[in-house]
Amino acid sequence: MRLLLALLLLAQPAAAQDLPPLPPEDHAQFTAIGRVNTRGYNRRGMCSGTLIAPALVLTAAHCVAGPEGDPVRPERLHFVAGWFGGSYADHADVASYEVHPDAYEDHRLDIEHDLALITLARPLDIAPLTLGSISAPPFALVGYHDLRPNRLSARFDCDGARDHALLRLDCPVRPGNSGGPVMVREGDAAEAPWRVIGVVSATNARSSLAVPVDEWLRARLTRGALYTP
Repeated sequence: MRLLLALLLLAQPAAAQDLPPLPPEDHAQFTAIGRVNTRGYNRRGMCSGTLIAPALVLTAAHCVAGPEGDPVRPERLHFVAGWFGGSYADHADVASYEVHPDAYEDHRLDIEHDLALITLARPLDIAPLTLGSISAPPFALVGYHDLRPNRLSARFDCDGARDHALLRLDCPVRPGNSGGPVMVREGDAAEAPWRVIGVVSATNARSSLAVPVDEWLRARLTRGALYTP
């Protein structure tokens, strides 16, 4: 009974929190991060995504296939890079996408493989962010959420560690942050580049879960051009 009570208490909803707004002067550093917009009958949705090659966007599988693996038609998806109050760095329709082969089983999402790679209809004129190999704090979370959908929100001081196959971070996120990048700065200098090492997947309003970049994704990218060992 004591264990059951503890589990019930953990299941109670916590106060909603969100990432604070990114200062306008810092937006230019993160134009490769954008909104993955979903449109359908009487419905619009939004996730975050990251340009990791001129025509490739990394996001979460549930952003394009939902929690039960029912795929959205590519023509209903649109990527807008660097969206900021009505302006943007570039945008493109979606030609196709591929979800991680282990993301769904029997129409149920396996959060440990909640990854998808979107192919845009054309390359964007934006410098992509690259993948990294270091998976140690401090972590950065940058993306869009439902309370602030028209500008980036971010934290650059998130603590966290591996939790089985996932990363558990102490920065809470909100709907819309799904698919956004988890980044680390590889190098001690302030000008060291940010590298993408994971994708935001879920939150319980106290902490967040992210899926680390894996070999499935790396195998689809040009060796040496987008991944820094």
